[in-house]
Amino acid sequence: MSGSQPDAPANAERRAFLGLAATLGLTGMVSGKPPSAPRALPEICALDAVSLSAAIHAKRLSCVEVMGAYLDHIGRINPKVNAIVALQERELLLRQAREHDELLSRGNSKGVLHGFPHAVKDLQPVKGIVSTQGSPLFKDFVPSAEGLMVERLRGAGAVFIGKTNTPEFGLGSNTYNSVYGATRNAYDLSRSAGGSSGGAAVGLAVRMLPVADGSDYGGSLRNPAGWNNVYGFRTSFGCVPNDAKDEWLPSMGVLGPMARNVQDLAMLLSVQAGYDDRAPLSVLQEGSRFNERLERDFKGTRIAWCRDFKGTVPHDPEVLATCEAALKTFESLGCIVEEASPEFSVPAVWDALVKLRGWQMGGGLHEFYEDPRKRALLKPEAVFEIETGLKLSAYEISHASSVRTLFTHATRKLLSRYDYLIVPTAQVFPFSVEEHWPETVAGMRMNTYHEWMKGTFLVTMAGMPALAAPAGFSAQGLPIGLQIVANHHQELKCLQLARAYERASRHNERLSPLLS
Repeated sequence: MSGSQPDAPANAERRAFLGLAATLGLTGMVSGKPPSAPRALPEICALDAVSLSAAIHAKRLSCVEVMGAYLDHIGRINPKVNAIVALQERELLLRQAREHDELLSRGNSKGVLHGFPHAVKDLQPVKGIVSTQGSPLFKDFVPSAEGLMVERLRGAGAVFIGKTNTPEFGLGSNTYNSVYGATRNAYDLSRSAGGSSGGAAVGLAVRMLPVADGSDYGGSLRNPAGWNNVYGFRTSFGCVPNDAKDEWLPSMGVLGPMARNVQDLAMLLSVQAGYDDRAPLSVLQEGSRFNERLERDFKGTRIAWCRDFKGTVPHDPEVLATCEAALKTFESLGCIVEEASPEFSVPAVWDALVKLRGWQMGGGLHEFYEDPRKRALLKPEAVFEIETGLKLSAYEISHASSVRTLFTHATRKLLSRYDYLIVPTAQVFPFSVEEHWPETVAGMRMNTYHEWMKGTFLVTMAGMPALAAPAGFSAQGLPIGLQIVANHHQELKCLQLARAYERASRHNERLSPLLS
């Protein structure tokens, strides 16, 4: 189908398809009879990504129709949330969509994302689109090349409409910067969206994107997913190949997918994942393995509820209560849930994390610190990381890495007794968007800008895949999530449990008030 208008019978078929598919798409194709799409949500934008891809390839929807519907919806919603930045010109995007229609008319599909409007997280360079990393140092930077993961998205047919907002250099789990401003929570505009994939999570939650990409060092795919009632997946190192300044001593940061439901999450991961010889430590397995059927039986599956790591990681009590209520859903699937956590000193792991992060994050920013004019443009969190790294000797870094290894083995030992770990996606509910970070959690003072995310950082230090899924809402209507953690490179296992949990819990049926 090209961008031309369809005839009357085709219009009738399209309306019938959209009416059914939008209804199903709102719930990620779960069982039961869900409500129709809210009036403020266009039917095309209500479709889940799997259904949208099928409709485009069956020529029930044209890429031009899809692009137009999404751009109209973005025009209505994005001014309220500020999730999508560097939005490209409408005529340019419609022309690219028309080119994708012409390809399909000749029987040529680029892949499952063919014709999808997509905004890349603003830490990844996209050829021809301003890529700021949230920093005034790069406010006018337009890359002439793009990263490995972005190449894969483009190769699968995505049309890049712009970027999703992120904090400066991805530092901090609250998405604001001096270039574009703050991104607001999809469920309460006065609250933080989380970060650093905050724009991506909100873009999904308010249906301005079919799927979204993100990155995660200490919770950047997990916290914003939990705070916006969507799904985010921190994958094992090497699952999704990434560009790195140092291929042999890589950062703990990884790339991964975000989506409205688990099937969409798996579909996007199938595009992102797989070996690339430009990333020599990437995993040899093909991304197509995530297209496998996700349904399976979970009777007798053993889950360790890490809670607050034996009181060493402070949490808002309501966060814990909400997650513990969600655990009953796993029990309804036949899982056995017990409280347990790795036998290891959390203060020792945290001390090692602060040092390793200072070395890894500060090392990439040090060149700006050396120039006083550029240093003045760095946010305090960036200066903190650089100055932390500057104080370290090579031996201290080596020791911190050894502590990380020991903690990984302790976590692996726990997973020899359990099939999964469950951990909250954040220690607090979304706080005020005007607040940089919470200074206290459950009455305990936070000594750094990222200590309130200690629970997600611990999972990072173990190096294991962690899938963030909605857990429920506070009494004030604020979302929180839980992390489904499995052993190294067991992403498919995480997706399978998340799919069963999604079907049983149906948390993602509760849409943003902006869509009602």
